Amino acid sequence: MLSLQHPSNWRTADLQSDQSWIFRVDEQSRQEMIKAVVAIADPAKSLFDYRPADFAWTKTLQILNAALQEVKQGRGVALIKGLPRAELTAHQFEILTWGLGLHSGVPRPQGKETQYISAVRDAGMTYRTGTGRGYSSNADLDFHTDSSDVIFLSCFNKALSGGKTIISSSMAGHDVMIREYPEHAKWLYEPIAFSRQGEQDPDEGPYVMMPIFSECKGKWFGRWNWNRVRSAQKIEGAQQLKPEQYAALEQFDQVMRRPDIAFEMWLEPGDVQIISSHVTLHSRTEFTDHEDPAQKRLLYRLWIAPPDSDQLPECWRDLYRSCEPGTVRGGIRGFKHDERCIQFEARQAKDCGMTA
Repeated sequence: MLSLQHPSNWRTADLQSDQSWIFRVDEQSRQEMIKAVVAIADPAKSLFDYRPADFAWTKTLQILNAALQEVKQGRGVALIKGLPRAELTAHQFEILTWGLGLHSGVPRPQGKETQYISAVRDAGMTYRTGTGRGYSSNADLDFHTDSSDVIFLSCFNKALSGGKTIISSSMAGHDVMIREYPEHAKWLYEPIAFSRQGEQDPDEGPYVMMPIFSECKGKWFGRWNWNRVRSAQKIEGAQQLKPEQYAALEQFDQVMRRPDIAFEMWLEPGDVQIISSHVTLHSRTEFTDHEDPAQKRLLYRLWIAPPDSDQLPECWRDLYRSCEPGTVRGGIRGFKHDERCIQFEARQAKDCGMTA
């Protein structure tokens, strides 16, 4: 078990004192975003009808690429502020988010409906159940990682109150565990069951076995989702947690919530947060929404497989389907993953110089 020296091993004070992970959109970039999106956004089109070349951006891509570099080689988190919000409809803002994703890699499906972009809003879902998904509820969420290399979350509307975003470096949590709780830390390198929340393919089991911490070719990886671990304990045949494992997981979750590790931030309309699921955990506080449907909290989420991804630990293969670098991997294929999806992914992979 290593003490990790890396920019993504940050504390709250680090993000506060050095804000080079925040990128601000200038007026030239705003105008080229608006021009492209207004010209091509069409509610009658499928997302698959758009190509990266449709978003003919120059300055925008400079900002995006700098943010992605921070996510993949730096702190594991970046924030782009100032995307055009007032000038765009919700659909146009969704297409803007999609365009950013197309210039970043291959979007991955995110659930039962095989949705390639998810509207993050309160749809009345109960979060802490065997099939619950937090993005469709207004609940406070456990710290977790999503099932994709890179995550985009763009904000169209804030809630009336609450809904604050919280991020933590899983590397920082690792270092606290080995320094302060070594008797617990060793258990976090042992595989445990994570529920698939009933969204598995016919050729997949209802849970995956993965450790919280793993390493591959000199790089470190973290995976965590308390809700899915608890759900897995109710699945027939799933390995039950030993008391020592449960205590270690509880301790780790508490560590990740420490004020010096958990960085709280508001996503404002026009912001897009980008994080690496390899090294960054994220969460959200409970929120109360507006009565007016047009003002209700609305964010758009993308899961991206980037062309310059790292080799993953072998223990991630069951979840991501591929561990090889630069491949189309991750996501939840869902029940509507058909030939159109396969063709879109192959075409987008070719556009990005990737292996489908």
